[in-house]
Amino acid sequence: MLLQLVILGIKMIPRYSRKEMTQIWEPENKYKIWFEIEAHACDALAKLGVIPEEAAKEIWEKGNFDVDKIDEIEKVTKHDVIAFLTNLAEYIGPNSRFVHQGMTSSDVLDTCLSVQLNQAADLLIKDLEELLQVLEAKAKEHKYTVCMGRSHGIHAEPITFGLKIASFYAEFARNLDRLKLAKKDVATCAISGAVGTFANIDPFVQEYVAEKLDLTSEPISTQVIPRDRHANFFATLGVVASSIERLSVEVRHLQRTEMLEAEEFFSKGQKGSSAMPHKRNPILSENLTGLARIVRGYVVPAMENVALWHERDISHSSVERMIGPDATVTLDFALVRLTKMMKELVVYPENMEKNLNLLNGLIFSQRVLLELTQAGISREDAYSIVQRNAMKVWQERKDFKQLLQQDSEVTEKISESKIEELFDLDYHTKNIDKIFANVFNQN
Repeated sequence: MLLQLVILGIKMIPRYSRKEMTQIWEPENKYKIWFEIEAHACDALAKLGVIPEEAAKEIWEKGNFDVDKIDEIEKVTKHDVIAFLTNLAEYIGPNSRFVHQGMTSSDVLDTCLSVQLNQAADLLIKDLEELLQVLEAKAKEHKYTVCMGRSHGIHAEPITFGLKIASFYAEFARNLDRLKLAKKDVATCAISGAVGTFANIDPFVQEYVAEKLDLTSEPISTQVIPRDRHANFFATLGVVASSIERLSVEVRHLQRTEMLEAEEFFSKGQKGSSAMPHKRNPILSENLTGLARIVRGYVVPAMENVALWHERDISHSSVERMIGPDATVTLDFALVRLTKMMKELVVYPENMEKNLNLLNGLIFSQRVLLELTQAGISREDAYSIVQRNAMKVWQERKDFKQLLQQDSEVTEKISESKIEELFDLDYHTKNIDKIFANVFNQN
């Protein structure tokens, strides 16, 4: 089967593939969809009285195909749809003359691609829903696990690990909405014949087949379904991939030895390095970063497919034969891997607490700044006072709170007990419930 996929220009790699998704792009499924498109079209033509009802019935009963035989025929015809129709006729017999009446190859190819992308989107939607369940559970588990918030990679102010995960949950929830819209946008059926005029086939056929295949009837096609739809679909996959990378990069940073606030699960017998037995590397999140790059790499070709010549050319065809399987298979694998990684993620609250104290209280500098302004000092002067003490902490590793308590410009405006109060971690978690309610739609 892998050989067949390679021959067809599909680059799916077993290491990064799941059968649930790869089988959507296998020849058997593709030709099955082709047959259903043709057979449903015959049913519609029979209802219109264009072909005999018995012929349409016999096409369903006798219709079949042989993948290897189609490959052999295509070597001669150099045309995949004709090769398929030739093989199909061998099974049906004389009534095969009614197959493909008034249709063109793009009617079959484009509608089939819509079905396949629809099927792929359903799997990706399921993947996202399962990831969201895991992220929600992890966020709620660590709702009040206080950790360091960072900007520019530098300690900023305290947050909670649950809040950090909730941010990713919200992002992937938006991705789920985007993917559902992209699926709807790309799931159209076009059976309008040469140059899209319906000159040789009644529009009813397109509407009938669309309904049977759970697609929307394309309002207007040229000889192909407009490729802005596909560009939007693959762009959406690219956005999802970017979100995967953002979460993966976060895990990679948190697993660094000097931080070690969270870590990928390291199973018994697992090896991190061929040379250094002590290594426990973030291989899953690094792998996910790479897979995200692959998926995003297919966005630009999809965009470039929009501008076809006049009513149709096939410059898009080779691109889509590659990116359709590759992007969906890779993203499916990445989402499932990410879900497992996050479900098994090991969290170290004690290291989070240790890291909170690395800067000897500097993370409370904004509270001091605001309190000084409330006490009547201008913001510029208050900033200067706080920064002056903060720099001593950086340069001399002194305790920030003690420095403030020894600074007359501070103690003149803020009492010692108030300074103590400004270093309370609970201050930074007082709105966590409200944020969680916003994210998880709680009452």
